[in-house]
Amino acid sequence: MPFIKIHIHLVFSTLNRKPLLHSKELRIKVWKHIKENAAAKGIFVEMVNGYADHCHCLISLSSNQTIEKVVQLIKGESSFWINKNNLTAEKFHWQDEYFAVSVSESVVDRVRDYIKNQEEHHLKKSFSEEYLEFLKKYHFVSEG
Repeated sequence: MPFIKIHIHLVFSTLNRKPLLHSKELRIKVWKHIKENAAAKGIFVEMVNGYADHCHCLISLSSNQTIEKVVQLIKGESSFWINKNNLTAEKFHWQDEYFAVSVSESVVDRVRDYIKNQEEHHLKKSFSEEYLEFLKKYHFVSEG
């Protein structure tokens, strides 16, 4: 049996970053569903949280999973479920793009806390600001 521990910090937003997940109650319901549905599909979502226009997940990949397939399953099924249950006033979609980076074992707790505290974090900083910081920090775009 292989022993594998690969943590991924996954971030994705609503289509056009619309704040469709506008209430805390709705977000709790969606995050709970994402975690439960992922578990049923053999995807270990250790932590999930976000704000009105985006979602953060801390995922532990197994040996037979790819980031692309995990993201497709999480985003596709959750948007289908949100629409099937009429949880938003308009048709719900996640943005096609997403952000995913590996997380070193030494900082997993820090990433977990960061995801857990999204509500407070976004009282000070917008998702657009946060996303641009991620892109710069991980060198997806240049500083400047």
